[in-house]
Amino acid sequence: MAGEMKTTLNGLDVMAATQTIEAIKADKSLARFQFRAKNTWVGGGENRSTIRDFYGAGLEDDSRKVAFEFTNGEPPVLLGNNEGGNPVEYLLHALAGCVTTTFVLHAMARGIEIRSLSTELEGDMDLRGLLGLDDSVSPGYEEIRIRMHVDAACSDEELEDLMRYAEAHSPVCNTVCRPVPVKLSRA
Repeated sequence: MAGEMKTTLNGLDVMAATQTIEAIKADKSLARFQFRAKNTWVGGGENRSTIRDFYGAGLEDDSRKVAFEFTNGEPPVLLGNNEGGNPVEYLLHALAGCVTTTFVLHAMARGIEIRSLSTELEGDMDLRGLLGLDDSVSPGYEEIRIRMHVDAACSDEELEDLMRYAEAHSPVCNTVCRPVPVKLSRA
């Protein structure tokens, strides 16, 4: 129907998104969030993280009645028993999820319908850095590549612009792409 605003686009509530954006414009303190995770070592290369509470939109959020649990493990070649994905694989998962969500959110904001979207990620790493065998080798990823497969109701130029925008505005991508202070301390 011409002139009627869709209530959802790409599975997102357009009105709720608009209201959230307007609330943050009116009170920038609502944009401050603190996300949290707790981790416990199980043994060997296995440890578990739980995620439940967070602070956002001006208050402690208790909407999650059950914590999400993630088991970190290692493959046998890295002395584990495949208890779960390893932390650098979880980083790829977090990056994929954040770039995807950012892409879909900004597509909705631009009125672009996404018909299908999937990503493939690859990251290259030299374990000499982790193992302390060569101080000139970084212990982290050397490069991460993301290939997006997108079918959207827009031109190739609009799609390319949206991809660059999602890359620049994804919180996880931004965190990975710039130095971020991490402070390790004893409790």
